[in-house]
Amino acid sequence: MSVATKNPETQLTITWPLLPEDFQLPDDPVEDESQPLLAAALRQPLTAFPELMQDALIVSNFALCAGISFPGSSSDEQRIICKAPDWMYVKPVNPKNVSQVRRSYTPHTEGTIPQIVMEFLSETYGEEYSVEFTSRVGKWYFYEQVIKVPRYVIFRAQTAHLEVYALESEHYNMQKADENGRYWIPGLNLFLGIWEGTHEGRTGCWLRWWDAEGELLLWSEERADRERLRAERLAEKLRQAGIELDDEE
Repeated sequence: MSVATKNPETQLTITWPLLPEDFQLPDDPVEDESQPLLAAALRQPLTAFPELMQDALIVSNFALCAGISFPGSSSDEQRIICKAPDWMYVKPVNPKNVSQVRRSYTPHTEGTIPQIVMEFLSETYGEEYSVEFTSRVGKWYFYEQVIKVPRYVIFRAQTAHLEVYALESEHYNMQKADENGRYWIPGLNLFLGIWEGTHEGRTGCWLRWWDAEGELLLWSEERADRERLRAERLAEKLRQAGIELDDEE
């Protein structure tokens, strides 16, 4: 299936083809060893919430694709463009058979538009701010004008610098953080913000989620620690009440 749309600003024709099996996807290495850790830390706490996981695609460094034909070109000159956000959340997506491996994601054909994409900046800037759309297609242009992702996040962990852009009137506008320094993300219905501490052997700044009531979504080890402390407090109360618990063998 291929759905065609017109970009109102440049009159590009945008289509949504499934990638051919023999399509050679770019194999760009991650720019920083912290990027996989940052991506995993965003996904892990969501797994405790079935409503966020069901029919969702939560991936990092994964190809997001569309077909583009430029003004005056023939349909044969359509280019398939793939960009790999450092983190992406899409819900819902069409399910795959157990035997099928998802190599890429094409909105409108395989499911909805991603609710959010993120880029983690390293020491040097890449395409994250690029609006180029002629010889190359920059990531900013691709997310804003082609895919039309509602929220685009750019994060530099080394300096704890976070930018959140919302698609408003066909263009990205930088959002202001709330009084807690967090940003509301529609689609996930969660706040996104910066947390500083140690996780998975890395000490520094992380992106984390908070719910609508301001409660931090915990990582699995934090949930385990909380449960252990709760059990210890309960055991201490019982001992103070004269009730001794048998130690488990």
